Amino acid sequence: MESNKFKAVLGILRLSMGLIFLWAFVDKVWGLGFATAPENAWLVGGSPTTGFLKFGVHGPFTEFFNSLAGSGLVDWLFMLGLLFIGVTLTLGVFVKLGAYAGAIMYFLMYLAVGIWPEHHPFIDEHFVNFFIMLALAWYPSGKYFGLGRVWQQTALVQKYRILE
Repeated sequence: MESNKFKAVLGILRLSMGLIFLWAFVDKVWGLGFATAPENAWLVGGSPTTGFLKFGVHGPFTEFFNSLAGSGLVDWLFMLGLLFIGVTLTLGVFVKLGAYAGAIMYFLMYLAVGIWPEHHPFIDEHFVNFFIMLALAWYPSGKYFGLGRVWQQTALVQKYRILE
């Protein structure tokens, strides 16, 4: 049986990860000056992925990720992914889909920064966050501090459990 402490930690983890993705989306859209300068905002024509894909990647897949820099399709997929993951995890609905999408995004970022990170032989925050996303997908984390309890009672979710 899951303890209330475990449920609280799971809910806080889900909310935290959701807000990280939502904030990244908002900052990249409007260029609030945190990770994205105002002149590089997506709304003024900046690319939310070019800087990272050109200058932030290293390791065996550098050429592949560099080739994606400047692609409008990559920018749109990335931004829609940030928004979808952020909203689903923050609200506690579609958590499985959002968490799996987040796991894929973290896995790709892990490959982009190199399989041998700068400060450890193989573990970095992308590696750890990948497993956090899997835990959020595999446990009913949307039920804690979110709308998941109500969402999971709907006929649609009862029929298609992947929508939890």
